[in-house]
Amino acid sequence: MQPTNQELNDSIVELNNYRDRLRSEIISISQKLRMSQSKINTTLEENTELNNIETTIKSLTAQINEKT
Repeated sequence: MQPTNQELNDSIVELNNYRDRLRSEIISISQKLRMSQSKINTTLEENTELNNIETTIKSLTAQINEKT
């Protein structure tokens, strides 16, 4: 059974919200540790979980585009 566009959209919204919260937490903790902005940016870019979320969002978006 294939997910509906609404289900895909809901999943994308939830993943975007989770990604934003995770990014905020990483930034907050990094600032408390007095890390440089460049180190914070590198940490965000290399974070496995954030990268997996981005990949999943792109995949879900592609599924929606295939249906239309």
